[in-house]
Amino acid sequence: MTTAHHLAAIDLLRSRAFPAAPGRTELGDSGPGFHIAELATSEEFWEDDGTRRSEVGDQYEAERDALSVLLAERWGPPQIMGLWPLLERGMEGEDIPQPWSGLSCHTPDLHLWRVEGRWTALGVSNWDKELPFQLLAVVTTVDPP
Repeated sequence: MTTAHHLAAIDLLRSRAFPAAPGRTELGDSGPGFHIAELATSEEFWEDDGTRRSEVGDQYEAERDALSVLLAERWGPPQIMGLWPLLERGMEGEDIPQPWSGLSCHTPDLHLWRVEGRWTALGVSNWDKELPFQLLAVVTTVDPP
């Protein structure tokens, strides 16, 4: 998808109502108070020696950063939120609400804006070294814990 498609997906998520129950949409996952769009997904890295994975990770972070610049033109500079502390808190037994709990398992940080009563975020997800990277857009009314 192109940058224009990514921006259109983010605008769609920002205007879309939230479902009453968690489920899949054409863009990704949605649930009460949140939407997560999978804007782009890389190949897997089962046979990679680490070289290609590193290149693709850098590429996905560059795509997130470029999209972040465009959103900053609309809404100002983003907050950068590390999600590792949320993962630790959840592992210690604290109830971390969605989408934050799920994101903290595979997305190290988010570029985050608060606009018109909703949080909008961009992140790069990677569950494990063999699995693909994903460029994610998140829209939620749930405040970060």
